[in-house]
Amino acid sequence: MEFCSECGAMMLPQGDKLKCKCGNTKNLTKNEAEKYEVSEKIEAKDTVIMKGEEIATLPTTRVICPKCNNEKAFWWLQQTRRADEAETRFLRCTECKHTWREYD
Repeated sequence: MEFCSECGAMMLPQGDKLKCKCGNTKNLTKNEAEKYEVSEKIEAKDTVIMKGEEIATLPTTRVICPKCNNEKAFWWLQQTRRADEAETRFLRCTECKHTWREYD
């Protein structure tokens, strides 16, 4: 895996060169080109584009938001103290994005 010296993005193989989205290229020898060969082709219809934090991948629960009174929030557990103590449950409102925590 090579990274662009100009912008730091990952460079992708195209023939005998590595190309970056910023336009920077790096020539490869024949041995290097074989090393960077792409073994799997993905069709455009199989491409998934994800942007920002608006992707709802966290589980949800019914709880009242203390800021806007919305009744639905995302939740996750995170170890915030020592390993022998319980995790902290964090909640984020699905409407106003206010985040708060629940302690056990």
